[in-house]
Amino acid sequence: MEEQAYLNEFSGSTGKVVVIMDERERKSVMRSMLEEMGAEVRQIVLNVGDFILSDRVVVERKTRNDFENSIIDGRLFKQAEAMKQFKKAVMIVEGENFEGRINRKALLGAITSLMLDHDIQLFFTVDEERTAELLFTIARREQLIEKRPVRLKGDKRVSTLAQQQQMIVESLPNVGPQFARALLKKFGTVEKVMKASEKQLLKVKRMGEKKARLIRKVLSEKWKNDENI
Repeated sequence: MEEQAYLNEFSGSTGKVVVIMDERERKSVMRSMLEEMGAEVRQIVLNVGDFILSDRVVVERKTRNDFENSIIDGRLFKQAEAMKQFKKAVMIVEGENFEGRINRKALLGAITSLMLDHDIQLFFTVDEERTAELLFTIARREQLIEKRPVRLKGDKRVSTLAQQQQMIVESLPNVGPQFARALLKKFGTVEKVMKASEKQLLKVKRMGEKKARLIRKVLSEKWKNDENI
């Protein structure tokens, strides 16, 4: 549980790329390859995907053999649907050749559906080394260039009350893990955060007027049902 808490709070702002890797990938050489590139790899059992590279990017890694198997047994589109918990879903298909157990038309149909119906960004790599290189490149861009945190946003398991409180505050606009903790430290409870005035919010370090105004707008304006728009 301590590992879970650490990962929920980690931000990629320390200058080192972090990759959250599914525990079930332990037998692969992916961890050692990523670490050789300079990444810090943390492993837990993930409910969605094989790798989490930022608060918005989840990656599913498949060999070409497994890709075919997942089409045959129906796992592929269930996994694709689950990946929608993240804004950016990536699938990496690894290997040089398919085994040909499904015909080309069905294979292309599955690939097309992933891209167009499920908004999956699909990449094909020849081996584990190229996969690790792609993972590291995406993680580096997200964390060190875009300054996005690493967050288990798509994983619904929350082990402590503090984590639940932090996740509620993180749902506010432009509030990441670090800022959520700052708000909770300042006001003490989720309720007080939600009730804080714009003037009170501005007393939090690095809280700008635009962000404070947006938070108050989201919390105070009357809800309008836009489902039919």
